[in-house]
Amino acid sequence: MEAAIITVAGVSERFNEGIPEEDKRLKAIYYEKDKADTLLYHLLKKCMFADKTVVVGGYKYDDLKAYCEELPDSIKDRIVLIYNKHYADFASGYSLYMGLKEIFDKFEDVEKVLFVEGDLDIDKDSFSRVIDTKHNALTYSFEPIYARKAVVLYKNMQDRFRYAFNSNHGLLKIDEAFSVILNSGQIWKFTDTEKLKAANERFYKMEKDGTNLCIIQNYIDSCDPESFELVGLLRWTNCNRREDYRRILEYWKEDAK
Repeated sequence: MEAAIITVAGVSERFNEGIPEEDKRLKAIYYEKDKADTLLYHLLKKCMFADKTVVVGGYKYDDLKAYCEELPDSIKDRIVLIYNKHYADFASGYSLYMGLKEIFDKFEDVEKVLFVEGDLDIDKDSFSRVIDTKHNALTYSFEPIYARKAVVLYKNMQDRFRYAFNSNHGLLKIDEAFSVILNSGQIWKFTDTEKLKAANERFYKMEKDGTNLCIIQNYIDSCDPESFELVGLLRWTNCNRREDYRRILEYWKEDAK
């Protein structure tokens, strides 16, 4: 079987900045007019290739459950919704850990896993290229790399892929030579599920308060570098603020024409 994981547990601080408490919303299911105009709905439609899509929630989880209950049956029947109780006190890695654990505990013969962060909009063609590759997929956007917000993907002098970022949104320093440096697209495809399971178990034992990149880097380090394909994402938007959402909404309107 093929599985997908979408993580939407975060508190959405920047998205809700300056908004009264009673009006704050979970970013992944935010809409202004049409309930179908949400980041989550568009990602779920792109993940219809998967036999099951695990959605990991946390912040405003009841709102997420209610939203998913109203989805079309063709999408809803593929969803496994789980709650990350550590959404506020652990970093992003625990949501990915829970999603992977759910897949490996509940389903047999998992052959491929796609993981995408739930605050992204990616064009359909680029998303399909990630799905269709027979290799592990690492993605990059064509956005400029700003240290305060980018997750950097680079290849070091040992020809290994590595990630770097500053969780405090400050300056970024890479302490080794590199042959290529890219702005990570924050969507991945994993094809060796045994190694992915081992990376997930190691994370829980040693790094469970770390980011999702801890699991991903452990997996990359265990694989042959030649098993990865780099996929460029032609349209990539990280939805941090409501103005980002409105820009994405314009893209969706163009796509619908």
